[in-house]
Amino acid sequence: MNNPPRILVVGSFVMDLICASKRFPQSGETVMGTSFSTAPGGKGANQAVQAARLGANVSMVGKLGRDDFGRQILRSLEDSKVDTSGVLYSETCSTAVGNIQLEITEQGTANRILVIPGANMDISVGELDFLKSKISKYDMVILQLEIPMEINVAVAKMAFENGVPVMLNSAPSAPLPDELLACLTYISPNEHEISDMTGIKVTDVSSAKQAAEIMLNKGVQNVLITMGKQGAVFANKGHFWSSPCVDFGVTVDPTAAGDSFVAAFCTAICLGDTVEQALLFANHTASITVSRMGAQPSLPTIDDVVAFMRQNGHDISKYI
Repeated sequence: MNNPPRILVVGSFVMDLICASKRFPQSGETVMGTSFSTAPGGKGANQAVQAARLGANVSMVGKLGRDDFGRQILRSLEDSKVDTSGVLYSETCSTAVGNIQLEITEQGTANRILVIPGANMDISVGELDFLKSKISKYDMVILQLEIPMEINVAVAKMAFENGVPVMLNSAPSAPLPDELLACLTYISPNEHEISDMTGIKVTDVSSAKQAAEIMLNKGVQNVLITMGKQGAVFANKGHFWSSPCVDFGVTVDPTAAGDSFVAAFCTAICLGDTVEQALLFANHTASITVSRMGAQPSLPTIDDVVAFMRQNGHDISKYI
């Protein structure tokens, strides 16, 4: 890839503890599971690894505990060639963990996730002062909501003041302060999160368009809504796009699908793709992700995505 984009991800690290069973347990019930595994995850780390595997030059900033999980996550980032020189360490909190329950049936796989945030929340605005002299060199800043809101506000303001586009993957769902919304170039919730933000129950493209219009009226420049098997929609004041899901096969684990999609979309936009091209690239990337088990282990490389897009008859010259 010529002139790889420079992307800064400020966000979370989580070690995923993955339990699979044929059905979810009900309250007070014990169900025998079918498998257990661990995998490095966290929305921020997932997005950093995905963008790096797609060819971007990625730097990651966030906080780990000084424990085995933290070391495993750091190794996963470094193996994907993510710059980890900005990673911080907590002296009082352990690395975050996520309990992921997978319900595996003949109809596909569903998940439920409980996150213990640990070191992700033990980070202060002052610890990020070093970014003030560096943030202008990036082509995009990606944020999520698994770290303190004041961190997202501070980083978004830094980027905005330096003319750097900001993508907020607004997950998990939380109220967003106006000062953060004012600094965003892109916001990317899923169908549940956009419903929480707007009061519109998003079930299809039509309701997604209504919800996107509410966010645009709040001053957000661009709204990207992911909707699982229904694909994604993108809206700004002048245009609306709908991009269907791409079928790669059976859904094995949907855990990192949204992270994969957002990172791929941002990488493509930084490469100069149109919105329509970026959505296509992101849908192919996320489709591969859900066909594999685990968060970061499931994230495809640029070669994987190029091969899949070529198989479907799409132009892949820009990504080679």
